[in-house]
Amino acid sequence: MTARLDHLVLNTHYDIDAAAALLQALGFTLTPRGHHTLGSVNHLVVFPGGYLELIGQPRHSDKVRQEILDSPVGLDGLVYAVDDVPACHDAWQALGLQVQPVQHFSRPVELDGKMIDARFSTVRLVPGQFAAGRVYACRHFTPELVWRDTWMTHPNGVQGIASLLVTDADPAAAARSYAQLGQWDDGFRLDFARADELPGRYGALATHLPTRTSCFAVLRLRGGDRDMIAERARQQDLPFLHEAERLVLALPAFQALLEFID
Repeated sequence: MTARLDHLVLNTHYDIDAAAALLQALGFTLTPRGHHTLGSVNHLVVFPGGYLELIGQPRHSDKVRQEILDSPVGLDGLVYAVDDVPACHDAWQALGLQVQPVQHFSRPVELDGKMIDARFSTVRLVPGQFAAGRVYACRHFTPELVWRDTWMTHPNGVQGIASLLVTDADPAAAARSYAQLGQWDDGFRLDFARADELPGRYGALATHLPTRTSCFAVLRLRGGDRDMIAERARQQDLPFLHEAERLVLALPAFQALLEFID
């Protein structure tokens, strides 16, 4: 099977306002606040390929999306793009995976003064089968309400998502587990390492990552004006490492690293 990235998820629990302000301060364009019928709220950082979703739970709401609060803060979702969610459900089940029922939901999007529902279907694996975080697949029925030109131009010049670094006690075994879900054919990739290798790669920044053995640790982004992003990180008092070939910065409140590469 081939695999395509739909999006990655940054779980903010109740702190989506702070996360959105931080990403905007770093020069990303965010979509307006979205309100899912499931009870969660989100903002997107959209690129021509996959996007980063900031997701959270409103503090005062009569509808609680418990899976958000039951999952850790930080990079917590790897979402595959599929055209047929029921077929994906059956294919994953045939692999021996525990699969939850197909879920349908929406959120209203304001477009030219009118509210239109962006509609989705997802199939989610039962948590725990991939230790690093939630894994699921998504079909967009209204992609024109997500991938809009005005949202895909970012002042910091970042062009897209390059890869996600996954930590695991046995990186080779983890790579094999994810490979059964498909081989990436859209320029995105998953990289794997042991958690104890990360200080050698990222120095003191690694102390801002989760202490779990397995997690989604580092989001790598393509392009961008690294000098400008570094200055904005300095203004936000974010720890960062600026080298000739890369810029790495930590989001301490959200236990994640962002790495900017060519």
